[in-house]
Amino acid sequence: MGSSSNGVAPKVDKGVDYANYFCTYAFLYHQKEMLSDRVRMDAYYNAIFENKHHFIGKAVLDVGTGSGILAIWSAQAGARKVYAVEATKMAEHARQLVKTNGLEHVVEVIEGSMEDITLPEKVDVIISEWMGYFLLRESMFDSVICARDRWLNPNGVMYPSHARIWVAPIHSGLVDQKKIDYDRAMDDWYHFVDETQTFYGVDMSSLSKPFTEEQRKYYLETSLWNNLHPNQVIGKPAVIMEIDCLTSSVNDILSLQANISSSITAENSRFCGFGGWFDVHFRGRKESPAKHEIELTTAPSEDLGTHWGQQVFLLHPSIRVSQGDEMTINFSMYRSKENHRLLEVEFGCELRQSSGKSLPSFSKKFHIE
Repeated sequence: MGSSSNGVAPKVDKGVDYANYFCTYAFLYHQKEMLSDRVRMDAYYNAIFENKHHFIGKAVLDVGTGSGILAIWSAQAGARKVYAVEATKMAEHARQLVKTNGLEHVVEVIEGSMEDITLPEKVDVIISEWMGYFLLRESMFDSVICARDRWLNPNGVMYPSHARIWVAPIHSGLVDQKKIDYDRAMDDWYHFVDETQTFYGVDMSSLSKPFTEEQRKYYLETSLWNNLHPNQVIGKPAVIMEIDCLTSSVNDILSLQANISSSITAENSRFCGFGGWFDVHFRGRKESPAKHEIELTTAPSEDLGTHWGQQVFLLHPSIRVSQGDEMTINFSMYRSKENHRLLEVEFGCELRQSSGKSLPSFSKKFHIE
């Protein structure tokens, strides 16, 4: 997706954008899912209360406040004023929670999009839980950048301050299940074509090609949400990109390209695709560092999964690999032309066995929906 020359995100129809994205956040059940994520909650709670020096007596802007939890914590940590901006009717619930917790004299909930609202002052802290699947799905970071460029004081801090995207080769039984599901869908289609011809005298076979493309995209070319076990990661993880939330522009994230390498660490395994995840860090800034740096990671875990999980990009067919095999990966990611909040990903991969033999290279595109 192309970017504008001044680094501002391309304009979209607000009504369509609300229907496609914002409306889901107006439901309490969706907010509850995020509020029940202990990894998420603990990270933000600790980042705020272990770094109160960034909040005491300061003005704070919470971008996409949702239920208002981050705004409430910011006020409890000593903020002088908190502007809690929310684009949906969830703002009404946030106001109620603020009042219930006796903080209406500090927290002001503002219903509206970040790009449209006006604040009476610059702020010292911008806090937001803007991360989507694989970090950048949903494109909410655009609104955080807008808020930063308009409202952050020159010496202000971003919470979180940094973010990274990771990928690693994985093993997954889902690769077999998805192929089975695809084959069943196609068998059912051809049975449908035969029956329609036999019973109703209509030849549907001319639609077989588009139906096949549709089903391939759904079953074999769309990434999957999954909570991977660390044992499923069969190679060394690599960082695709690191984002400095204080300096990154929209242009920096409209499309990503990276050349990375990984080595297989499992003794004998099937390379079934790639797993992708992210982490964010609360470091403050060089001139005003965090006293206690906090990390929120969505990496595969034995104990605590997150509502983000990991994105799984499956290969059909899988490839047999051994410890010491090396891979070079050409990675690209860009926004969907149909919906700027969704992503398209491409992996180009060259594999070289530990014996020195090179395997056929491949390239595979995926949709993150």
